[in-house]
Amino acid sequence: MKNTTTLALTTLLVGSISLNVAAAQDWKDDAKDAWLDGKAETTLLLNTNLNSFDIMTDVKNGHVTLTGQVESSVDKALAAELIKSLDGVKGVDNKLTVMKEDEGTNEVVKTLTDSKVATVVKTRLLFSTDVSGTQINVDVADGVVTLQGEVASDAERQLVLTIAKNTDDVKKVVDKIKVKTS
Repeated sequence: MKNTTTLALTTLLVGSISLNVAAAQDWKDDAKDAWLDGKAETTLLLNTNLNSFDIMTDVKNGHVTLTGQVESSVDKALAAELIKSLDGVKGVDNKLTVMKEDEGTNEVVKTLTDSKVATVVKTRLLFSTDVSGTQINVDVADGVVTLQGEVASDAERQLVLTIAKNTDDVKKVVDKIKVKTS
């Protein structure tokens, strides 16, 4: 009986210590998230380009979720970059809604994206040993890639088209490639 009572008390003591340790860890994690949340909100508040009262932050395990509204896509990107730069932030889920899109910004983004796509497609064609990359002209407008030039075979033509189609941000590929006839 004495051994049973001692065993029961020991089990109870070990169990309560384990619960206390787990509770302390949960409290520590919650406190760290609250500290990060305060840091994030202060960073947004001190930035004069953002209306921090329209941006909400939520932190779970070091990951910050941004919700609310901002004026432009630039403000949305700025808010995310400010939060990403904080020590302790593991990631940012940017769910901010853009109230009015700046048309000039949209055009710049489209132009830059098209330039990037043209560069990536042309580079991939030049680095492919199975394609005559120097013989292919690559034009991009609004995500539509137009390929012109001459290749040695239909298989090479298909490879060129596939390389272009597999490039990020390509919406469509227009084939104006000719196969050399011997």
